[in-house]
Amino acid sequence: MEHIVITWRELLLAGILVLAVYIAEMLLLLRARGDGGPAGVFRKNREAPELKQEIARLASRVELLEQQLGGLMAERADAEQTPYQRAIQMARQGRDAGRIAQSCGISQGEAELIVSVHGTRNA
Repeated sequence: MEHIVITWRELLLAGILVLAVYIAEMLLLLRARGDGGPAGVFRKNREAPELKQEIARLASRVELLEQQLGGLMAERADAEQTPYQRAIQMARQGRDAGRIAQSCGISQGEAELIVSVHGTRNA
């Protein structure tokens, strides 16, 4: 069986050839996209301040939307509370059993139990 011997010079030339083909493909791709090659890249760099302003505007819009989403999620969580969860919350706030029973639509006995377990402790 014969051995193929490749010298360093041949390997270097092959690498340079591959690199040249890659660069040519990239330039063709840039022109096909309408970037205009290297000149288009420089033109885009001049647009950087406008892009930074747009990014800042979008970032503030995202922040506002996140705040709105947080508020909506909190409202939804409140709406999904069971009467017992609301009763526990009221007991922790120090409300009396009669008011809890009336507000949450539970019996007086249930409200008293919730106040005794979850209510504030009088010293």
